[in-house]
Amino acid sequence: MNILELSEQEIGRRQSLQELRAMGINPYPAAEFPTNAFSTEIKENFKDDEEREVVIAGRMMSRRVMGKASFAELQDSKGRIQVYITRDDICPGENKDLYNNVFKRLLDIGDFIGIKGKVFRTQTGEISVHAAELTLLSKSLKPLPIVKYKDGVAYDKFDDPELRYRQRYVDLVVNEGVKDTFLKRATIIRTMRSILDNAGYTEVDTPILQSIAGGASARPFITHFNALNQDMYMRIATELYLKRLIVGGFEGVYEMGKNFRNEGMDKTHNPEFTCMELYVSYKDLLWGMTFTEKMLEEICTAVNGKPEVEIDGNIISFKAPFRRLPILDAIKEKTGFDCDGKTEDEIRQFCLSKGMDVDETMGKGKLIDELFGEFCEGTFIQPTFITDYPVEMSPLTKMHRSKPGLTERFELMVNGKELANAYSELNDPIDQEERFIEQMKLADKGDDEAMIIDHDFLRALQYGMPPTFGIGIGIDRLVMLLTGKFAIGEVMLFPQMKPEKKIPQSSVAEWAEIGVPEDIVPVLRKAGFNLITNIKDEKPQGLQQKIGDIFKKYKLELQKPSVDEVSAWITKANE
Repeated sequence: MNILELSEQEIGRRQSLQELRAMGINPYPAAEFPTNAFSTEIKENFKDDEEREVVIAGRMMSRRVMGKASFAELQDSKGRIQVYITRDDICPGENKDLYNNVFKRLLDIGDFIGIKGKVFRTQTGEISVHAAELTLLSKSLKPLPIVKYKDGVAYDKFDDPELRYRQRYVDLVVNEGVKDTFLKRATIIRTMRSILDNAGYTEVDTPILQSIAGGASARPFITHFNALNQDMYMRIATELYLKRLIVGGFEGVYEMGKNFRNEGMDKTHNPEFTCMELYVSYKDLLWGMTFTEKMLEEICTAVNGKPEVEIDGNIISFKAPFRRLPILDAIKEKTGFDCDGKTEDEIRQFCLSKGMDVDETMGKGKLIDELFGEFCEGTFIQPTFITDYPVEMSPLTKMHRSKPGLTERFELMVNGKELANAYSELNDPIDQEERFIEQMKLADKGDDEAMIIDHDFLRALQYGMPPTFGIGIGIDRLVMLLTGKFAIGEVMLFPQMKPEKKIPQSSVAEWAEIGVPEDIVPVLRKAGFNLITNIKDEKPQGLQQKIGDIFKKYKLELQKPSVDEVSAWITKANE
C-alpha cells in the first residue's frame, strides 16, 4: 500500500509496528494465549476477602498514563474491565522497555493485549485486574472511532447505518448493544432448533442451486453452471425438496437456511434472507396453528424472559392463542368490499377505483394479495392468523375442506408484517399439475413471479405424499420482532449493500497524457487533486509548492518537478 493512501494515525501505527519488530517483539504471535476468565465473570464472582489470579485478553479501549503507573480498559467478548499497570510490576528487572516504550508509546487503542494478574478493588470501588504480565497479541493498524460519554451523553458516535452495516466489525466493537442483538438472534435460532428436534423432526440440507425456481412466487437470481452448461436459479424456497423427503418417508423435516429473491431492498426486505421451513406428515393447518403459537411463545420467553415484547410503545403478546381471521373477511373489514364471488375484472375495477397500481397481468389471486397488502397487512399489530386464502393465491395448498374456492392456508401477521406462511399441503398430483398450468398462464401474461412447472416434483407426488402440514417462518423478521428493531439491517450481520461510493479519480494513464509521471500521481491525489480538471486554475509555483510540502511531510525520496514541468501540466489540462 502506498504511504500516501494512509492517514497520519495509520502511518504512526505502522511505524510503531516496525519499532516493535526491531525490539524483537512479534506483533502477531502464533502461540496460544490461554485465558481463564472473562470480564463479566470476574466482576460477578469477586470477593474482597479472596485473592484470585486471572489471565484475560482483549482490546485495549482506553489508557490513562500517570508516570510509573497507568490504567487501561480491556474489552473482551463479554464486556469491559479496568486493568492497573505499573512499571515495576510488569518490568521487574532493570530493563523497563515493556512499560516505558511498548505500553506507553508503541501500543495503540484497539490493540489486543493479554494480561496476567490479580483481581482487586480500587479505592474508588471499581473491580480491576492488577497486571503482573502484559503481552501484545495483535497490533491494530487502523484507529477505531471511539465513542466518548459525558454526563450520559455520547459523542463522536459511529451511528451512520451505511458505515455500521458495511463495517459491522467496527460497529460490534464500539457500539454498545449491537452484539446483544446477535446473541439474541443466536438464542432464537437455538431455541427453535431445540423445539423442532425435541418434537422428533429431522434437520436436513437441500440444494441452493436449482434448475427450477419453485416453492414460492418470487423473482429468482440466475447464475450459470459451467460444468453442466446450463442456467441455474438460486433457490427462492426450500419447499419442493422438503416435500420430496416427506414422500420418501420422513415423518417431519425442517431446514433453516438462506433463500434468495431478486427483488427490492428496504427496511424489511433483503434479497438474501434466512427462513425456517418445516413439513410434518399426518398434520393439518389446525394442528399447525397450535404448534406455531406454542413455539413462538417459548422462543419469546427464552429471549426476553416473558412472552411479550415492546415495540414502538406497543406491547406485543405471543401468549397463545392468537386471533384467527379469514383474508376475505379482513379485506371486507378494512375496505367494505366483499371479494367473495367477485370476478377478476370486478376486483381489478375496485382496485383501480382505490387508486391502486394494478394491470392486466395480475390474476385474481394477485389482485386480492395487493388489496390485503394495501389496506390490511399493516393494521395487525398483535399476532393474527390470516386464513382461508383463495385458491388463485395458493398454488401449493390443499383445497379447503368445507369452503369451495378457498384453501387451507394461513399467514401469521405481527406488528403489521408477515412472519409465517403455512398450508395444509396439496398432495393431489392431478390438482397440483392443474394449478401449475394456471401459474404458467399467468407467466405467459407477463407475471415474472409465477411458478414454473416442476415435473420431477409432480412425479414425486404421483408416488404418493401423506397428508402434510408445512410452514415457513422468516428468521430475520422474527429477530426484528423479538429485539424491537425496525430495520432488517439491524438483525443481519452483513446485509446486502449498494456498492461503496468512491471518489472520482483520473487514471494514471490519463495523468500521463498531460505529462505527469506515475509516481507523482499519488502525491497530487494526496494534495486534493483527484481529477485533471482540478489543476486547471492552479498557479504553477503554488502547485509545485503543494507537491513539495507532501514530499517533505512524508519524507518521499522522489524527484521534485520543476515549475516549468508543472506549468506544462496545467497548460495541457486546459486544452
